[in-house]
Amino acid sequence: MRGTGQYRSGGMNLSYQLTPWVKRLLIANTAVFLLTWVLGAGFVLEWFSFQPTKVLFRPWTPFTYMFLHGDFWHLFMNMLMLFFFGPPLESKWGSKEFIRYYLVCGFGGVALSLLFVSYSIIGASAAIYGIMLAFAMVWPNAPIYVWGIFPVKAKWLVAFLFLITFMNAFGGAGGGVAHFAHLGGFLAGLIYLKTDWRAAQAIQNMGKAARARRFAIVPREEREAATSNINIRRQSEESGEKRALDAVDRVLDKISAEGMASLTEQEKGLLDEVSKKHRTN
Repeated sequence: MRGTGQYRSGGMNLSYQLTPWVKRLLIANTAVFLLTWVLGAGFVLEWFSFQPTKVLFRPWTPFTYMFLHGDFWHLFMNMLMLFFFGPPLESKWGSKEFIRYYLVCGFGGVALSLLFVSYSIIGASAAIYGIMLAFAMVWPNAPIYVWGIFPVKAKWLVAFLFLITFMNAFGGAGGGVAHFAHLGGFLAGLIYLKTDWRAAQAIQNMGKAARARRFAIVPREEREAATSNINIRRQSEESGEKRALDAVDRVLDKISAEGMASLTEQEKGLLDEVSKKHRTN
């Protein structure tokens, strides 16, 4: 399934070609909707919707609620948003990072609902709102055509949706809409994008650049050594740089395995020092 429109801004190529996880999510949500119709909504919603008062007895529901929808239009609107906003993100981030982010936003909807509501929650909306937020942060000036007519920049459209969601959540609006779940998806996505994931990615890029510099510069320095005194000094500098880069490699491995929060102050200081040196060079 493909669309025809394309938009380029900051490396974005919007062609609506379905990516692996977007395709799987579209199929899974549609299949679950049909299965709900076959088995009966009462049974499925009772056992697989997220109910804050029953979550301890049904621990699978913070995951399964994301695939349930109340009616066709609920399903259609969520899948339409996933179809438009999901593929560019998955293409840019990779499938593994995309589905991780999708689930984080979905669980964010659960977390906020657990704090503020007691009724049942269903739908992929929390995850979809997180996807829309990420799209607007990556491509803030991409035009989104409201009703297919009026172009609005992604950043303004998502900011408007966030404001409406916030007001509805704390203003007591009901109408069978899980406003706190939507808001939780927004907030979980924002926290995820602004903290550990971006920091770890930046440090990994720094480590790759530092390792590339080690392999590119050291051989040239050795060839250009003209005197024994220069050789000794350069060898000492190279040895110190190698030790520092080896230490950075170990810290990056630790971040990959345990996350940024596991770093000691000394390890954070080492990364900061190498980062400053890399920017200076």
